[in-house]
Amino acid sequence: MDAKARQVALACKGFLDDEEGMRLYDLARNHAHLGPIVEIGSYCGKSSVYLGSGAREAGGTLICIDHHRGSEEQQPGWEHHDAELVDPTVGLSDSLPFLRRTLHDAGLEHTAIVVVGASQAVAGLWTAPLGMVFIDGGHSVEAATADYQAWGDRVVPGGILAIHDLFDDPADGGQAPIEVYRSALASGEFDELPRTRSLGVLRRRNSMVRPAK
Repeated sequence: MDAKARQVALACKGFLDDEEGMRLYDLARNHAHLGPIVEIGSYCGKSSVYLGSGAREAGGTLICIDHHRGSEEQQPGWEHHDAELVDPTVGLSDSLPFLRRTLHDAGLEHTAIVVVGASQAVAGLWTAPLGMVFIDGGHSVEAATADYQAWGDRVVPGGILAIHDLFDDPADGGQAPIEVYRSALASGEFDELPRTRSLGVLRRRNSMVRPAK
């Protein structure tokens, strides 16, 4: 990975471990030839740099989808609220300027396409097959499930569905992402690849095998 881009990723606000980021980079680089890479939940751009760097090396494209108002746990009074992201004019979080600056600093403005909106709304307009989908948006059961239902079926055979923040033990973190991950596995449409820390990775099968009842 480009050393400058990696330094930008390391310095960027976010909740992604560098080891997880490098796995995303490898996955994007190895699957961007199958179709665009879609990221649900860009925040300030940490994961975008890893994914975008991999897509760039493969001659591919990254689509960064986020409404940029912050997920549930980033609202005032919650653990991950960051007052620096609040737009004083409207009194709401706005991570979009931070994402754009990150992409600029990493040299990814010609690789990454920024889409501002709720992922389900964007999915309703989307028709292209995808080489990879990375889900790291809202972590409520409703938000995580909706993101999977909106985008999981758009991954091409051989493509990747990656989901962040998987915690087997509820004491370590919220359970919505891992429940979505388990649902994807139970569908019979994906094979499980090795995890990297809290990053789960699934590959869509070339032919769907329904699990036995």
